[in-house]
Amino acid sequence: MLDRLKKRVLFLCTGNAARSQMAEALARADHGEVLDPVSAGSRPAGFVHPLAIRAIEELGLSMDGAHSKSADEFRNEDFDVVVTVCDSAAQDCPTWPGAKRIEHWSIEDPSYGPDDPATRYSRFLATRDEIRRRIDELASTLGEGR
Repeated sequence: MLDRLKKRVLFLCTGNAARSQMAEALARADHGEVLDPVSAGSRPAGFVHPLAIRAIEELGLSMDGAHSKSADEFRNEDFDVVVTVCDSAAQDCPTWPGAKRIEHWSIEDPSYGPDDPATRYSRFLATRDEIRRRIDELASTLGEGR
């Protein structure tokens, strides 16, 4: 019964390889008592980016079982909030059947940029921290803070 009181949140990006995966993990870890998060991609990549996994696991959180999922898997489900975390997903999925609310967060893909290992990973850390901040704000608008 308690799970029915949780707010269902779907985090969407294009590939479901980094941003939406990190969002799902952070929402579950930080606000799992009030949020029931899932993530998906409008065009799933088929893998979770190793640096996204590393950035989340650096916080002591597990990414075991994380896998790239298609948005189609969730198309017939109801959500309190659907959050597109990239511009491409917002274009691919401008509306969502069964969504009470849709939000768009324009967050750059951390996998793009200079191909220097140090700066590449720092982009994933910055993206993780930005997503975490936004999830905290989202949870507060849904009536619960971290």
